[in-house]
Amino acid sequence: MDKEKVENKIKYLPPHLQKQVNDYIDFLSKRYDVKIKDYKFNFDWEGGLSDLGKKFTSVDLQHKASEWR
Repeated sequence: MDKEKVENKIKYLPPHLQKQVNDYIDFLSKRYDVKIKDYKFNFDWEGGLSDLGKKFTSVDLQHKASEWR
């Protein structure tokens, strides 16, 4: 079963059943010693390339990105 189908099924369950699904997933992960990470997007990279703004224009960077693709 693919991830999208599972997510879609869970999405349409009422909240109390979504909680049961979540609890069951936790149970399975403990029983079979599967590590489940809660991936959350963060912005710790923000500003990491700010020094490039002094060397290149945004157009220069767009051209460079196109070359890399």
